[in-house]
Amino acid sequence: MAKSAVPNLADRLRASREAKQALLQRAQAAAARPEAAKRREARQAVAAARNLRIAARKAEEEARKEREAAERAAAEAEAAAMRAVALQAEQETRAAQEAERARREAAEQAAAREAILAARRLGRKAKKRRGK
Repeated sequence: MAKSAVPNLADRLRASREAKQALLQRAQAAAARPEAAKRREARQAVAAARNLRIAARKAEEEARKEREAAERAAAEAEAAAMRAVALQAEQETRAAQEAERARREAAEQAAAREAILAARRLGRKAKKRRGK
């Protein structure tokens, strides 16, 4: 009788081990070739150039953000100064209006006192004319 064509477990494990070993040897041989080393160096150079470009873009972006933040801060400071000037002008206007109102009230009170005194004087003169 002929031997069975179905491999047993030991045969399958040995074949798998040999295949892995052959694959590893082919990869080592390919990596040892000078062309592979040149390709690796080229890939590393490309990656380094890419990293430099990325770093330059990040630096430019950071500088732009800092510049915009400084511009915003300057604009906010200018706006705050303008608000302070406007507030001071408004306070001065209110103070002037208040002083004018106080002056008018004082003038009205003085006029009212003067009118009362004039009325008293007229009353005394009229009393003198009537003959006491």
